[in-house]
Amino acid sequence: MQSSTPQYINISAYKFITFNDTAEKRPEFLAICQQLNLKGTILLTPEGINLFLAGLRHEIDGFMDWLHTDPRFSDVVAKESISDSQPFTKLLIKLKAETITMRMPLIRPEDGRAPFVAPTTLKRWLDQGHDDTGRPVVMVDTRNDFEVDVGSFNNTVDFRIKKFTEFPEVIAANKDELNDKTVVTFCTGGIRCEKAAIHMQNVGYEHVYQLEGGILKYFEEVGGDHYHGDCFVFDYRTALNPQLEATDTEQCYACRAVVTPREQLSPYYIPGKSCPHCKKQCREEITPTVEIEAKLA
Repeated sequence: MQSSTPQYINISAYKFITFNDTAEKRPEFLAICQQLNLKGTILLTPEGINLFLAGLRHEIDGFMDWLHTDPRFSDVVAKESISDSQPFTKLLIKLKAETITMRMPLIRPEDGRAPFVAPTTLKRWLDQGHDDTGRPVVMVDTRNDFEVDVGSFNNTVDFRIKKFTEFPEVIAANKDELNDKTVVTFCTGGIRCEKAAIHMQNVGYEHVYQLEGGILKYFEEVGGDHYHGDCFVFDYRTALNPQLEATDTEQCYACRAVVTPREQLSPYYIPGKSCPHCKKQCREEITPTVEIEAKLA
């Protein structure tokens, strides 16, 4: 017997393409999404589009059919996952300067991508411990530290960056250590690692690839081999497992920290109000004051 519960299709997609009429197009994007009852976020920028949307099957298909009528976006292919409820609470159509902020204006993916590796090829490389030329493979996570903490590839290089604008500096500082290896950059859906790989080429890295489609595409085509944990996503599902299913991981809406199921057992975890990370931060902020008062006494 088929379930009567509607399934929501969650899509993510991006494309780097000259898009100088974003202000004029914004009302059109807003109108079609409202008409189709879609929720999520669409970023319109001079360098392209980046979107995360959710809706019922016919609503998502209707949006993609509409998007493809613009020749600039006729070849956009969205990554999909399914949820039993709408993971977004509202619709946002934003005009931004960049699809993902890096502040490196010379990076123009539209003019040419860095080499990419397909998920199935990457799995084979990781299975055998080297690429097809025999060179060691190193995975470089381009995401922010709190995303990495939810899950990542095994033995990945994690620079603990707080925001993507920090990536150029840390990758330049580690060039000597990584340049004799095959470096594969990766992120959630491909957009950050695409810019990252191009920047690495620009600063002299010789053997660098981006993971085509990011972690979500890897999960879709390969599963969880060589990966531990889940993948953080920027909606109310918080994290997806390698089967692209929502997990019990939550995000604290007070401090924005990721809260694992184990951490949710803490008395400091009050949904929507606080979590153990809030308590730890509070203690760290209070402790210096207590020490000063003790010295004065």
